[in-house]
Amino acid sequence: MKAERGELQKSFGEIRLFPENVDDIWHISHLVSPGDLVFATTFRSTEAASDKLRPEKTEKKPVRLGIRVEKIEFHPYTRRLRVTGLIEHGIDIGFHHTINIEPGFEISVIRQWRAHDLERIERAEKASVHGVLHVLTIEEGEAELYRIRHSGPEHVASVVMGSGKGMENDSRSVFFERVSGYLEPLTGPVVVAGPGFVKEDFMKFLRNRDSDRAARVLVVDTRRAGSGAVQDVIGLGILEKIEGDIQLASEVNFMGEFLRRVSKGEPVAYGRAEVNNAAECGAIEKILVIDRLIHDREILDLMDTAEKSGASVVVFSSEFEPGSRLDALGGVAALLRYHVG
Repeated sequence: MKAERGELQKSFGEIRLFPENVDDIWHISHLVSPGDLVFATTFRSTEAASDKLRPEKTEKKPVRLGIRVEKIEFHPYTRRLRVTGLIEHGIDIGFHHTINIEPGFEISVIRQWRAHDLERIERAEKASVHGVLHVLTIEEGEAELYRIRHSGPEHVASVVMGSGKGMENDSRSVFFERVSGYLEPLTGPVVVAGPGFVKEDFMKFLRNRDSDRAARVLVVDTRRAGSGAVQDVIGLGILEKIEGDIQLASEVNFMGEFLRRVSKGEPVAYGRAEVNNAAECGAIEKILVIDRLIHDREILDLMDTAEKSGASVVVFSSEFEPGSRLDALGGVAALLRYHVG
């Protein structure tokens, strides 16, 4: 994503956002909240004044509107974010309008920006200069390819061949050929992971077939295959080593730290009541929040209180395993500096 920041006064002001892919649209869905003012060039139905015989006829024309946001809907499969609200600037002031935000669509957002909002923008900007990262998990006769989105791992393809370890050499070559075919269009880094030695045999095949592509591949040994291998790769910190600032790795690490503290009786809090009490005591070191709650007024107030005492905010994706664990804890938890009553 590209962003242009205006002059912010006490963190309030305008930032122009230019989404380039579906990840950026997902980020914007968490950057725009009800009550924000959003400007965009959009299409609005207007009466065709030249057609006097059919005055009811309307046509859609591009207009620059500013709407006060009331509702946000993210549709990942259509790559679209729908932002609905009352028009405050432009034509038809006082009427409702929906802006459809897609990759390549520019918007301008005026709001109070929190520290975690600006961190999210920086992360999205940094990610735009890299190709999307993929994880290929492979074992004998079976491979799965995952695209690592900021919203979580996305399954791309599966290849299943043969009957396991008894595969003929020719069948194995065909299997490797099919798997490597899915890697050909990829421009970003690739992690090849799985248990056993099949991944090393595949890499030998890939080096002989496409040495340039093989040079961009990192091989990682994991206990599991499939989606479990993706979780292992993230838990080992491999993604952080590749890109330096992968949110998914951060979520795995912070949830792991939270569970470790719980097991040892070290200071933590979870659920709204406990976390709110800790925030009022100034005891929060890090506050963990599920993404679906960041537009909740009560949660926003809680985050503000925690940040005033020096806490940092980590927003978890509800599409990924650590986010599911956080959701089961009430959607909000905290790592504390000390125990509170």
